[in-house]
Amino acid sequence: MDLTGERRIAAPRERVFQALNDPDRLAAALPGCESLTRVSDTEFAAVATAKVGPIAARFTGKVVLEEVEAPVRYRLRGEGKGGAAGLASGEAEVTLHEDGGATVLRYTARAKVSGKLAQLGQRVVDTAARSIADSFFTRFAADLEAREAPPPA
Repeated sequence: MDLTGERRIAAPRERVFQALNDPDRLAAALPGCESLTRVSDTEFAAVATAKVGPIAARFTGKVVLEEVEAPVRYRLRGEGKGGAAGLASGEAEVTLHEDGGATVLRYTARAKVSGKLAQLGQRVVDTAARSIADSFFTRFAADLEAREAPPPA
């Protein structure tokens, strides 16, 4: 499955890039994330729950950042094991473009699932993946914009 998207975030590019590398902020924005722990400068260990159609699973895995060009772009690769539900793996490229005092975040992602998840059918899996991505970027942008907003007078 392939996903692409774009979000305009009312925050400077450097702050968006910093937030994309902050495990606490990522975990808060990612639906179902139980923990996201930095293992090294470029690797995170993750535990998350996800419900896809009738299947709910708890995934454990890792995410690795590659081709990091701060504060412009990076590629990430991840994989997770969901027990009887199956395996999920994927990669994404994230680019950040300045737009005045704001940032346009663009992403392209590819994901694969196997096991019971793959048996659900591509449409069900694609719908769930798009929902998770939309929810993540909405929450991520809202958090950044709230932090960037000037304090009330």
